[in-house]
Amino acid sequence: MIEVLRAGALTTVQDQGRPGWAHLGVPRSGALDPAALRLANRLVGNAEHAAGLEITMTGCVLRFTRAVAVALTGAPADVLVEWPPPAVRRRPGDVGRPLALPAGAVLRVGPARAGVRTWLAVGGGITVEPMLGSRSTDTLSGLGPPPLRDGDRLPLGTPYGPPPPVDLTVTPPVPDALRLTVRPGPRQDWFTPQALDLLRGTAYTVSPDSNRVGARLAGAALPRAVAGELPSEGLVLGAVQVPSDGQPLVFLADHPTTGGYPVVGVVDDVTALAQARPGTTVTFHGPQR
Repeated sequence: MIEVLRAGALTTVQDQGRPGWAHLGVPRSGALDPAALRLANRLVGNAEHAAGLEITMTGCVLRFTRAVAVALTGAPADVLVEWPPPAVRRRPGDVGRPLALPAGAVLRVGPARAGVRTWLAVGGGITVEPMLGSRSTDTLSGLGPPPLRDGDRLPLGTPYGPPPPVDLTVTPPVPDALRLTVRPGPRQDWFTPQALDLLRGTAYTVSPDSNRVGARLAGAALPRAVAGELPSEGLVLGAVQVPSDGQPLVFLADHPTTGGYPVVGVVDDVTALAQARPGTTVTFHGPQR
């Protein structure tokens, strides 16, 4: 069992999400960087689909009621393990390195030093009740368990097997600027040719209003060739929707399944946006580059 002593700004249960349910209007959800969570699971001997925690910005504090193996990946953060009484002692841990914790140990994950999100895997996985094939929290639809609060208790499964003999994995550095590949969207003709040049030729910055639903960008407004709005139509991961203010919005894991603003393009891979802090520079280029 995990006891949540401090949940932080936003800590959620995540696995690999709900792919395959879009035809029923179910959002995908899941870890914003699926590969980072898969790596954390491998470091503790879990199957890659096991549920862990996605910890946002401010860190969290957890107590484990049984001996467990844990691993953190993603954004770098200070990690401290506190042994339970009577032999109280402390030692630092590392992101990217498996840790063996005794029963009663407290794990303190500090604020992200760079990037936004850190993923935590625990041997056996977090076994909250699945919903529509996933244990993931979806912050927009409310599917899955709610975001963690102080005092919550999370069940753990039976360990899959011993952690692999790995001392440390290398965490890629968090870049100060992102270059994203974007392909034409279904409503490209709703925008002027100048708008497409602006999208691919100017820099945007990530807005503080960004979250797991989408990354809001601030920069040159994209002028429209067609006035009015659309009836709601389907959206996919990475869709670049443009509201009436002309500022692009890139949809992430908790995006809605339909929307009424025109989609000018679709980003091939949104994983890098999982670590994009407000103010991060974002530029777009076509698939030919």
